[in-house]
Amino acid sequence: MTTIGKVGTVLAATAFAVLGTAVAPAASAAPACPGGGQPTVQVAAVPGAALEGLTVDPLGRAYTTDILTGRVFRIDAPGAPAVPIATVPSGGGGALAWSPDGALLVGYGADPRVLIGDTIRHAGIVRLDPDTGAMTPFAAGLSAADGMDVAADGIVYATNDFGSLIGRVYPGGVVQADWTALPSANGAVLGADDRYLYVSRTFVNPGVSRIPVDRPDAPQSLLELGSEAPDGLTLDSLDRPVVPLNVSGQVIRIDAPGQSCLLGTSGPLTSVVSYGRGGGGFAAGRLFAATFTGAIFEIPGGFDPNARTATP
Repeated sequence: MTTIGKVGTVLAATAFAVLGTAVAPAASAAPACPGGGQPTVQVAAVPGAALEGLTVDPLGRAYTTDILTGRVFRIDAPGAPAVPIATVPSGGGGALAWSPDGALLVGYGADPRVLIGDTIRHAGIVRLDPDTGAMTPFAAGLSAADGMDVAADGIVYATNDFGSLIGRVYPGGVVQADWTALPSANGAVLGADDRYLYVSRTFVNPGVSRIPVDRPDAPQSLLELGSEAPDGLTLDSLDRPVVPLNVSGQVIRIDAPGQSCLLGTSGPLTSVVSYGRGGGGFAAGRLFAATFTGAIFEIPGGFDPNARTATP
């Protein structure tokens, strides 16, 4: 990646830190969830990387992306080294999601061009074989893929936190870049029945919304967060949003509209959370958080034995 590219990416990460200088106390005032607030444990690290995406496969292996270099890493178990398995086409590794056939979808284009917002549509998605690292194009023409999830019918949703557009990609790669608009929508995850797309709002009116898939023009705000910066969220087994707050490192759960509690505190600049899968490694029910500092933590207070992730 060029020096200009690295500087631009650092500017993007710095935007989170700038917000942190005026963090509203609303998020920190959240009470601890039952069992929440336990000490977190660092379980992996990618030295020199700024981690943007995080997901786990059925074997309990974790995957993460580096927003600085576009590399995709696999970590076979907590404590194991991070092994680079691929590099996305234009650098700027973004969100990760599983397609119904088991391929790992990787967003790309999280580079300095995202600072322009939706003006250009330089981003896209590749399909990645998690065992061989082989990549094939899947979609192009998105304004970003900072958050991403896949419905049971194979339709992919992708967001742009520096713009407003949320894109929709149909099976076969047909792109509808302007499916709907929600300023600074970032993390994205579909509910269990694919009726709602849950998104974090990072820079503009920070908070969390859910968007009815059949009424994308009618988003519903679930939580307002003042000046805190929510990032790559997930859902627990009851479809409650589990949300990392980028600057403080807190991980909160939204129990009802306007009501949240604290699961734990990860490292600084926490960017994304994901539940584990499988019987070993990054196992099912365990909650993990990645950071822009290259560290990955386990949040014991977020343990959910019934938690799900997208199933290949």
